[in-house]
Formats: sequence, C-alpha cells, structure tokens
Amino acid sequence: MSEEIVVVVSGGDPPHPRAALEVPPGARVIAADRGLEHALALGLEVTVAVGDLDSASPEVVAAAEAAGVRIERHLAEKDATDLELALDRAASMSPTRILVLASAGGRLDHLLATLLLLGSSRYRDIAIDAHVGAAGACVVRRERVIEAEPGALVSLLALHGPAEGVRTEGLAYPLTGETLEPGSSRGVSNVFVAETARISLERGVLLVVRPGEDAGAAK
Repeated sequence: MSEEIVVVVSGGDPPHPRAALEVPPGARVIAADRGLEHALALGLEVTVAVGDLDSASPEVVAAAEAAGVRIERHLAEKDATDLELALDRAASMSPTRILVLASAGGRLDHLLATLLLLGSSRYRDIAIDAHVGAAGACVVRRERVIEAEPGALVSLLALHGPAEGVRTEGLAYPLTGETLEPGSSRGVSNVFVAETARISLERGVLLVVRPGEDAGAAK
C-alpha cells in the first residue's frame, strides 16, 4: 500500500523556504490559520484551512474559499492552538504520515507546545515528521530509519515520560538499550557516521531532531 501523506502548514512566522521541497506531489494540505498564506506562498494547493483565522488576511481567506478551499472556523476562545486543530483534522483523514511545516521563530511557548504536541498519543498510529525552521524532526515510538549526510548532528529527546530500551545504529555514540529521561541531555548532539541511522525503543516516545546545516557541533 502506498504511503498517504497529509501536510500541515503552521501559522506564525513562515516556514523555511526549502520545506516545500519535502512535500510530495498530490499531498493533501491542511493550513493552520496564517498557515494558509504561508502554504500559498510556497506554491502548495490547500485542501482545508483550520482555526480562528485571526492572523490570516481576510482577503486571502475569501479568495481561497472562492477557489474551493474548505474553511473550518473556530472561536478565538478555544482550548487548543490552531496547529493542534489542524493536526487533529489531518489525523481524521487517516494518513500513514503527517508532515508539519513550521517556523522556529516567534513565541517560545508556541514553539515548545508544538514540539510536545508532535508526540501526543493521539497520533500514535501515524508517522509524524516536521520541518521546524531549518531543522528536521520526527517522532519515534518503536523504530524508524533516519537519513542524513555523514557528520550531520542529531539529538534524541524523550517526550512525555522515559524512553526505555533505546538502541541506535549508524551513530557515532551508540545507545544500547538505555533509558533517556525527559529533561536529560544524554541524547543531545550525536553524529551520523553513515547515510542512515536506525533508532528503536521498547517503550515511550522520542523526538529525533536534526538541527540543520548551520548548527554547531558543541554539546
């Protein structure tokens, strides 16, 4: 069965321009509020725009709706961010993978909430990947194979509790059944020694972050 990907474009600041290169042809696109403008600027065809739409231009929203984009409006006083609403909408489409395009700038609390949200148990049956600014990230629950150039940095961070039985192949500093605790820097600044790395764990959730080309090597 072919992989079914839904792309979610976050609001706030624009995502990195290179992020659009990762979007496969024909993928359905969900825009979170101002993410509608960002998606259109990247040349993406939006399927649904979700949120209170307080940051998106009314003219852009009206033009998108006239062009056939489904607009799902929510009250400004709500219990979830626009990105969370967009992720839930993407998950309702039953994809095998969700790709999030977001900025690393803007409010720190929004950035932290975004990274924690990626590891939510609601999306446990979906592969979650993200481009956050120039960095790449993915969620690992059981096992995933990650690609990068040899010498590239990668960090493994436990989300929502201990990540137990963590094992790695293809990294300079291997983990062999170890437990990574939330709040620990034990998994920070590992290095690819091959073009692929295999990361697995027995229990828990890992956020695997590739900082990007301009990241320094210090731990």
